[in-house]
Parts: sequence; C-alpha cells; structure tokens
Amino acid sequence: MHALPGGGERLVVLGVAESDAHAVANQLIALQLRDYGFAVVNLGVCTPLGDFADAVDAHPHAEAVLIGSLNGHAHHDLRDLPKLRAAGRLGLPVVVGGNLSVGSRTTEADLRRLRDLGVDHILSDGNEIVLLLDRLRSTGKVAELQHG
Repeated sequence: MHALPGGGERLVVLGVAESDAHAVANQLIALQLRDYGFAVVNLGVCTPLGDFADAVDAHPHAEAVLIGSLNGHAHHDLRDLPKLRAAGRLGLPVVVGGNLSVGSRTTEADLRRLRDLGVDHILSDGNEIVLLLDRLRSTGKVAELQHG
C-alpha cells in the first residue's frame, strides 16, 4: 500500500542534477513512481540543488529527494548538500542514481565521495526505487530525517 496515513498520497521530489540534461530516464522513473501510486514533483533536468531544497520546503510531506545523474558529474553537482543540510534544508533522504562518475566504471571511491557529501542512498538500478522508499517508510527513516 502506498497511501499516507490519513488517506494522502505518498510524495517524492524527483529531478536530474544541475549539469545534466538527460531527460528520458527522469520521465520513465516519474511514470514508474506514478504507476505505483506516488505523487511526483518532477523538477526536470539541469536542476540546481537549491531548487530541490525549495521543492522540499514547498512539499514538507515528501518522503525523499530522488536525483538522477547520467553525465558522471554528480559529486560536483551535489557539492552544496552539506551546506544546505547544515542550514536545516533537505532533511529528507537524498537518493542518487545513474552514472555517478566520469568514465565507464563507478568505483567505491566515487560512491564514498557522494556519501561523504551526505547522500543517504545510492542506487544502481532504477527498479529499486520503490523498494527503497517502502523500506525507508517501514523502518521510520523518513520520519526520523524529517523531524530529527
């Protein structure tokens, strides 16, 4: 079941990292999430991190921020995440997926750099998104990050 307590829809904020104009995967993920009953605030491509924070401020019941990056520049595009979090913004789980490094292979060092910025979850397969969101909800991680 994907409904919020009280009958509301589950809501996520989705977009593509600031330097990235790859739109197809973004649209496919939005469709998949809607098929599972999620409301999706889709910010589209080339989205600055501050716009994700603004969307979370406008939609305080959102469960997570989902950021795609296919051009390999995710670390650079997310460099302001620690500053936003220190300012009390983007207090939701931040999930990143796609091609997360320049070149053909993402290394453990690439993933560690993203985690060091404060990325909460890194997905290698877009089909894992709903499972992750359900797991976060069932373990209380969404509410913990929203309120703590």
